[in-house]
Amino acid sequence: MYFLVYCAMRVMGKREIGKLSMFDLVVSIMLAEMAAFVIEDIDKPLSYGIAPMLTLIIVQIGMAFIGLKSRRLRLMIDGKPTVLISKGVLHRDEMRKQRYNLDDLLQQLREQNVDSIGEVDFAILETTGKLTVFPKDENTSNDSNSSGSDSEDSSSSKSKTGKNQIDGFPNIKYEGLPLPLIMDGKVQDQNLEIIQKTRFWLKNQIQHNGILDFKDVFICSIDHNGKIYVSPKDDKK
Repeated sequence: MYFLVYCAMRVMGKREIGKLSMFDLVVSIMLAEMAAFVIEDIDKPLSYGIAPMLTLIIVQIGMAFIGLKSRRLRLMIDGKPTVLISKGVLHRDEMRKQRYNLDDLLQQLREQNVDSIGEVDFAILETTGKLTVFPKDENTSNDSNSSGSDSEDSSSSKSKTGKNQIDGFPNIKYEGLPLPLIMDGKVQDQNLEIIQKTRFWLKNQIQHNGILDFKDVFICSIDHNGKIYVSPKDDKK
């Protein structure tokens, strides 16, 4: 049973021994219970534990492969990350929904060498329960405290060069979290609305990176600096 459980965890992938999602945790607990069921009663044949374990392994691998193709299924199984802090603002309603108290928040901030909530720009509670923290950028805060004439000078210099963070596509004013714009070949229209851009603009972006169609993009995202990241699919079917 030891070797069977070991092989099962190897077959199901490294994710099972990393940060567990809700689904992964349930699978791990059930595997342990099935193994213990046979070990505790030596009169029962090993097949009583092996058969359900193999069934569970097949189900888990099958769900994992389907999840690679369907983001909706991934969200149903693992849930969505929750933004607890955005632009320095603490979202108490989201904390209440996740039953996540201030002690939990401060503890995980300390684990990432953050002393105060005021030092956090964004904090995201991942589906694994890990808190991802984006500290405030000192350069950004200094820029926000500069005079209006300085900002006008910088904007005029950008207009002269005709470039900002994205070459050839000026006027990006997005200052939030990195956002996925295309995932598994599907355009995330709600995120395009956040940055106030259209599919036509997005298509120009991916064509600038040598990709002709949305379906050929594995992931395309934009960060808080306005930089576009595009990764094509390996298999263009």
